[in-house]
Formats: sequence, structure tokens, C-alpha cells
Amino acid sequence: MPIEQVEGWLSKFLKTTLVTINQTPITPASLIVFTLIVLASVFVTRILTRLLFDRLLRKFGIKEGILYTLRRLTEYTLILVGVIIAFQFVGIDLSGLAVIFGLLSVGIGFGLQNITANFVAGLVLLFERPIKVGDRIMVGDVEGDVEEIGIRSTKIRTLNNVSIIVPNSQFTSSNIVNWSHGDPRVRLDIDVGVSYGSDLDLVLQSLKEVALENPKVLEEPEPDVLLREFGDSSWNMRLRLWIDNPRGHHGIRSDINGAIVRKFREKGIEIPFPQRDLHVRSPLPLPLTKDN
Repeated sequence: MPIEQVEGWLSKFLKTTLVTINQTPITPASLIVFTLIVLASVFVTRILTRLLFDRLLRKFGIKEGILYTLRRLTEYTLILVGVIIAFQFVGIDLSGLAVIFGLLSVGIGFGLQNITANFVAGLVLLFERPIKVGDRIMVGDVEGDVEEIGIRSTKIRTLNNVSIIVPNSQFTSSNIVNWSHGDPRVRLDIDVGVSYGSDLDLVLQSLKEVALENPKVLEEPEPDVLLREFGDSSWNMRLRLWIDNPRGHHGIRSDINGAIVRKFREKGIEIPFPQRDLHVRSPLPLPLTKDN
């Protein structure tokens, strides 16, 4: 096939009207230009945000969560500007598109309710910041760190190094435990039982020593020891202590439990195990019958 014929066929194809929007013909050529402009805006956005946030603003010591929020908002804004420019470049009037989108939204609105709710919830998370990247949170019974807050969903990295994708609307419509929100200090309550024959003052002193001897336990607020209740076979004690790293609460709890065991053995304090008394009664004598 001659090259001139191929060029003519290709030129005719690129100028073919596929659909007309607001008296503007949409051709394959205009679709290609539109796509290239959008892709270019995404590429430029990534370069600008990388230079601005990773190399410039990060040097000013701005908190990671604030940087992430500003970066996301900047990306959304620049990409939106690129899309608007692409529409204008191919000759499509956005005022006419608004009418068309308004009519379409009536028909497909019900099918996009979840997507719209998640998108709006994502904006709420970025502006209000009840959670932010790097926070340690609990989603149901799962504990993990926030890795990314996207348009539709949020990525959580669990302690088992498993990614969980959570819809953004869940964070605005249900209770979420955020260990890192506001004041990073958290209180740990550690329960232990001691036998009734123990020296109570020695128990109180020993538990407080265990807390103060751990370098990860804060001295202020001061650790406290409570006699919580009288159990079936023990005094049920509670050691209350504060830490400043919510991510390490599992390890600190384990360290404190091990230190309590060693301290009690050193002081001669007994941790009782559940006991049950079994009473055996003699059988009643059977009445004698004539056959006997």
C-alpha cells in the first residue's frame, strides 16, 4: 500500500466525527490530544510535587502528616487544572458539559453513592485529619499503621505486614481507635493476682519498682498500683503506667509482665493459680431388704 494512501486514510480517520458534544465534534485526533494533555498534567504534577515537598518543604521540619495532606491537595488541584485545560484545548465548553453531567448524575447517582461517599470522606480525612499517614490505629480488631489516604480508600499496614484497604467512609461513619491522635502518650493497665497471704505493702512497692525500672515507662505521670478487687483465690492488682510510643505497647507490656514474674520470685510473692476444693462425701447406707 502506498505511503500517500496510508497517510490519507489515517488523516481521514483522525478527522472522523465520533460524537458531537455541545456543537463540538469529537474526533480520534481530539481524543488523542485530550489524553496526552491529561497524561502530561499527571507527569508534571508528580515532578512538581516531588521537587516541592520531598526536596524543599521537608527541609523546614514540617510534620509528615501535614506534608502528606498538602501534597495530596496539590496533586488533586493540578490534575483538575490539567483536565480543564484539556477540555478547553479540544474546544469543549465546560458550561455545556455541566448540563450533560447534571442530567447523567440523575440516572447514575444511585449507583455512585458509595464512590461519592468515599470521595467526600477522603477529603474530610485530608482536611480534618482525624487520622493521618503514620498513625497507629485499630480498625475493628486489626491494629496497623496508616500508609496512604487515597481518593476512595485508605491503606493500612497491619502488624503482620499485611495491607488492608479500608473505604474512606468507614472512618467518618464508625468509631476508629487512633493511638497516635493528639497526645502520643498512652496508658497501659496490667493486671496481676497475688495470694492472700502476701505482704500487701511489699506487693504495692514491688509493682511500682517494676514500672520505674523500665526505661520506656514515663516517670510523669507517675505509675500507680491499685488493689482492684478481691478474687476467689487472689488479690487482683492493677499496675497503671504511661508510655510515649503507642507503637511499642505490645513489647512494653510483655517486658513488664516478665519483670513482674522475676520481681515476685525475688521478693517471695506468690502468683496463685485457680484452685477448687473437692469434698468427697461417704455414701449413705442402703436399707436392708428381706432378700438380703
